[in-house]
Amino acid sequence: MTYQKNDFPKRPSSKDTGVRGENRGYGAKNGGKRYDDDKSYGKKPFDRREDGERSYGKKPYDRREDGDRSYGKKPFEKRDRQKPFGKKPFDRQNDERRPQQPDRSQQQNENDEQPYLLIGRNAVREAVKSGRSIDRILVTNERDGSLGEIVTLAREQKLVVREVDRRKLDELCMPFGHGGKTANHQGIVAYAAGVTYCDIADILDVAKARGEAPFVIVLDEIEDPHNLGSIIRSADCAGAHGVVIGKRRSASVTAAAVKASAGATEYVKIARVVNINAALAQLKSAGLWVAGADMKGENMRTQVLKGPLALVIGNEGEGLSKLVRDNCDFLVSIPMQGHIDSLNAGVAAAILMFEKKRQDAEA
Repeated sequence: MTYQKNDFPKRPSSKDTGVRGENRGYGAKNGGKRYDDDKSYGKKPFDRREDGERSYGKKPYDRREDGDRSYGKKPFEKRDRQKPFGKKPFDRQNDERRPQQPDRSQQQNENDEQPYLLIGRNAVREAVKSGRSIDRILVTNERDGSLGEIVTLAREQKLVVREVDRRKLDELCMPFGHGGKTANHQGIVAYAAGVTYCDIADILDVAKARGEAPFVIVLDEIEDPHNLGSIIRSADCAGAHGVVIGKRRSASVTAAAVKASAGATEYVKIARVVNINAALAQLKSAGLWVAGADMKGENMRTQVLKGPLALVIGNEGEGLSKLVRDNCDFLVSIPMQGHIDSLNAGVAAAILMFEKKRQDAEA
């Protein structure tokens, strides 16, 4: 008998029955999913493995929670703090790989040694008259009043004078201005070498050379360069022999201070010390009385300020520091009558200086 191909029944495939073999653990129901006890693969759609050896995928999007590792306990959680990474978000202060920032005090000392600007007509005039080392002078072509006199004096001393546009001077003096405005350069600036600081012994030598009792102004953490310049200007006018400033937490003699002093920095000795209290001890050993300006002190009209004296002026906001106050021989105050109980540091220093000179004149 001859059989044709179509006489035999069609063999069922695995797609129809889900059965591919007797011992393979595939069922014919539910699309042929595996339901054996040995392996728990595919119990439910999108479900992950839950065997005893691994706890991967207990819940959708859940992370590992085994005891050996602490990675991914919670979404976006950082690693253990003992690890070098992920201590705190954006915390770079204790990162050894990050380069250390330079010391600001050291950077300020380095900037003081660099050439700086003398701004304004008075500052440039006094620098030229005193014979100070000046690199060059920049001046506008609009010369009026004393500007032509300064240029003539500078050229007589064979200094380099260049005419520039006023906008160039505005740009140079912008860092020394206030409220987003450039400093008032009055049409002239000069590049000069940094101020030369001296020692306390040099200040005492000036008083000895003049045959006068030493009168020294000591500044305790004066931070505003304008106050510093104002005090130096008052010290020159009151006949003080020098000013002592600190190296740390104190303003240095910069362009702003020179302009505020109206050129007095060319004539007043300025000593820069590491420790103000050590400077007071040195002045005491030289025979000077130390008077501290303080609101709790005795009235300046009744306090004796005659003879050799070191007048200490404190910080603009906090006044004298505790240790400096304790090292003063006595405290002196300015009588007040208005609603405001304090004065600007530069103004208070000027009043006390001239009160001291008044008492010296009456002696």
